[in-house]
Amino acid sequence: MPPSHKLQCHFVLLVLAALRGDSRYLELQDAADYDPFLLFSASPKRDLAGEQQYRRALRCLDMLSLPGQFTFTAARPQLHCAAFFIGEAEELLSIRFDLVSIDCTRGDFLKVFDGWILKGEKFPSSQDHPVPTTDRYTDFCESGFSPRSIRSSQNVAMILFRVHEPGNGFTVTIKTDPNLFPCNVISQTPNGRFTLVIPRQHRNCSFSIIYPVSIKISDLTLGHVHGLQLKKPSAGCGGTGDFVELLGGAGLDPSKMMPLADLCYPFHGPAQMKIGCDNSVVRMVSSGKHINRVTFEYHQLAPYELGNPTGNSIPESCSSGL
Repeated sequence: MPPSHKLQCHFVLLVLAALRGDSRYLELQDAADYDPFLLFSASPKRDLAGEQQYRRALRCLDMLSLPGQFTFTAARPQLHCAAFFIGEAEELLSIRFDLVSIDCTRGDFLKVFDGWILKGEKFPSSQDHPVPTTDRYTDFCESGFSPRSIRSSQNVAMILFRVHEPGNGFTVTIKTDPNLFPCNVISQTPNGRFTLVIPRQHRNCSFSIIYPVSIKISDLTLGHVHGLQLKKPSAGCGGTGDFVELLGGAGLDPSKMMPLADLCYPFHGPAQMKIGCDNSVVRMVSSGKHINRVTFEYHQLAPYELGNPTGNSIPESCSSGL
């Protein structure tokens, strides 16, 4: 099974576990009424190198990890729909609506959200995204999607929609753009290596891995000025303004996860920790005064590793319900 398909299947299982057998449809709410808990099904990623633009029908509940053109046509009233899109870590998503046929006066809607929402939790979190939550929505019924092309701030975005009249719907084209300094990322794979760099920007960045994983940090650079390391402060990470933290939890929002470890000072690793959570996050907080960088590897924990923790591991705090 391709790694990206494993990610999508795993994410679906997380959602199903959270439902705990409740089969009712979940009401989509306005942004001001808190974020909705949305369910989606999986779609495998395909290698389209050298081929024509990928096209297929879009389902009411869908997930896509490749660019292309997608068309949704309602066969019956579809009242609670969401399409999740994910690119590579170093990509931004461009969303363009080629055709829209909905009736806003009947309660139809079509919205783009800059990030993902799941079970009332957002990625990136409100602490990590540069704009307020309400400004992350673009509503066709309010703005007509002007401009027609919307670009995400990270490698994930989603479309929320409701269509009452059979035969109505929309066509959307998803493209990817390079992102020189990826900040907030959801990994498509359970194994990988990544370097997170914040170049003198006052922001927070989270790298999310939707698996229990072992994380090995090989290099951490914090608080350098003209190549010189700053003196270590006497206070903890809260007094430095620049640090990395490892988080774990069962949800999507890093601000609601449990802090497992703080890394306050520069070092050349390795430093390793096992995190037995459904979602594991490497998060960097930057004051904007320095160029901060962290390089890490991660791999999914095998079942026997979850059952027999050794060394720096935190499985008991994040027992999975799956």
